[in-house]
Amino acid sequence: YKKVNDQPGIVIANIGDGSLGCGVVYESMNFASMDQFNYLWEKKGGLPILFNIFDNGYGMGGQTRGETMAYDFLARLGAGINPSQMHAERIDGFNPLAVIDAMRRKRDILVKGEGPVLLDVITYRFGGHSPSDSMSYREKAEIEAWQAMDPLLTYRQELLQANVAKDDEFEAILSDISNRMFRLFQLAIDPVLSPYHDFSTDPNYIESIMLSNQAVEKFADRPVDVLMPMEENPRVKQIASKARYAFGPDGKMVPKIKQYNIRDGIFEAVIDRFYKDPTLVAYGEDVRDWGGAFAVYRGLTEALPYHRLFNSPISEATIVSSAVGYALSGGRVLIELMYADFMGRAGDEIFNQLAKWQAMSSGLLKMPVVLRVSIGSKYGAQHSQDWVALPAHVPGLKVVFPTTPTDAKGLMNAALNGTDPVIFFESQRTYDKGEEFEKDGVPEGYYEIPIGEPSIKKVGSDVTILTIGTTLYQALAAAQILEEKYQVSAEVIDARSIVPFNYEPVMASVKKTGRIVLASDACARGSILNDFARNISELCFDDLDAPAVVIGARNWITPPFEFDAEFFPQPHWIIDAIHDKILPLKGHISQENNSVTETIRRAKKGV
Repeated sequence: YKKVNDQPGIVIANIGDGSLGCGVVYESMNFASMDQFNYLWEKKGGLPILFNIFDNGYGMGGQTRGETMAYDFLARLGAGINPSQMHAERIDGFNPLAVIDAMRRKRDILVKGEGPVLLDVITYRFGGHSPSDSMSYREKAEIEAWQAMDPLLTYRQELLQANVAKDDEFEAILSDISNRMFRLFQLAIDPVLSPYHDFSTDPNYIESIMLSNQAVEKFADRPVDVLMPMEENPRVKQIASKARYAFGPDGKMVPKIKQYNIRDGIFEAVIDRFYKDPTLVAYGEDVRDWGGAFAVYRGLTEALPYHRLFNSPISEATIVSSAVGYALSGGRVLIELMYADFMGRAGDEIFNQLAKWQAMSSGLLKMPVVLRVSIGSKYGAQHSQDWVALPAHVPGLKVVFPTTPTDAKGLMNAALNGTDPVIFFESQRTYDKGEEFEKDGVPEGYYEIPIGEPSIKKVGSDVTILTIGTTLYQALAAAQILEEKYQVSAEVIDARSIVPFNYEPVMASVKKTGRIVLASDACARGSILNDFARNISELCFDDLDAPAVVIGARNWITPPFEFDAEFFPQPHWIIDAIHDKILPLKGHISQENNSVTETIRRAKKGV
């Protein structure tokens, strides 16, 4: 944040030696040392960050040096990061003068743009890791040996011997500190000055700080750093010539290459915000030059300097964690994970950091981070999973999944104008989809689609089909068959947003149809649609003529794409489910086995 926004000062990351066993720590050191800062960025120089490591010899109970780590001397880590070895030093943390001297030298290095730097500060932890730590892993003699070197004792003696101060002055200092700490303790537990929240009078307090729900066009009032006027951008010019509605005046579909598609919708929202908010940065794997793995950012390289759009290492945890830090510092971030499957590589950063800092700060901090996540297609078991349910389960995150160009642009605009973390799912199946619903085409100017509002894509009267993601198009195909072959009118609703979600349009639909099917490409077990179905069953109990039915992918690993039709929901799956569980269709013969016996068999098998 300081480097991108020309802010003075340095950053100090205080961490313990035990944390060096975490992959994200090494990722962060490498991220902070990337060659591009010195060779490619217009603002030359390394990041002004000091990795200040409290080397106290222990993680929780395990000893680092000699047991759980392999470096022997922690400072050696710097040699594995960059040619300057991070200017790493091992210093005596029990010597205040040595610490002061090292800090001054490291600060000077950082100010000159030669960071990052590393300090291995030797210290000791006299107490346990937590109140439950009995410290059975170390002997009393070890603790006593370190206590004899305690700088509160040894440095005091040195100052006395140097006639810096008299003994009673030190006693006064210690007494003042003790009294001050006790006073702070008293203030913290005072029921008047520091009262516990009264949930009987304000039961919704915590939910009020989970999300900030604010709109902020830009986080700094200064000119934006760009390389050309937006109207001169070649991608902007190309998009201007595209058909913003998928069908021509003759009703025939415009050739794909001439259609304004979902890629274009996301791009328009993104480039618009880059020309409004000078703090906005975007990064991820292969986002510059290549334009992102799926060409969404094609055209941004020509428009933006390196410090606003850059490639990151294959370090998903640090992609997210650095974005959290950037946002907490006061900027806006757009980051990308190439596949939804890679959320597993950034689990703590997404679910415990990105999601929680707004609430943990009692709403004082904001988290304007948009995390783009692409759901794979045709790439098998580890690159094609729909993991929408994971972030939807974690409080503190907004989750959206648009599948039309109009919705993609409007929701991205809303996400990039907000102050909350948004997980923005996209599908590789539909990047080329044109606008098939809005006859006036995708609006050319700026607009927002409120996060949380579903969209009725087809009006019907006999059954409601609620979809998440690309299953929308399978549902529309099923609806056409239902009408033409069985005279059943289906109303198709695209959720668009998963968290938050407004049930009222769905309730109104179910009140009219009396029946509902919910479908998505996520595996049926654990799908967020099960949560939707439960809520709808309770909210619409008096209006439902049959149970809410959930359709998802098989509970298998994702097979090769040649077997997509056997794994992902197909139109006939939806029709079969309606026939077998909701509304018998005259003359229909189901292809899928939806019997009670088969449901029990699969559950017993764990599939």
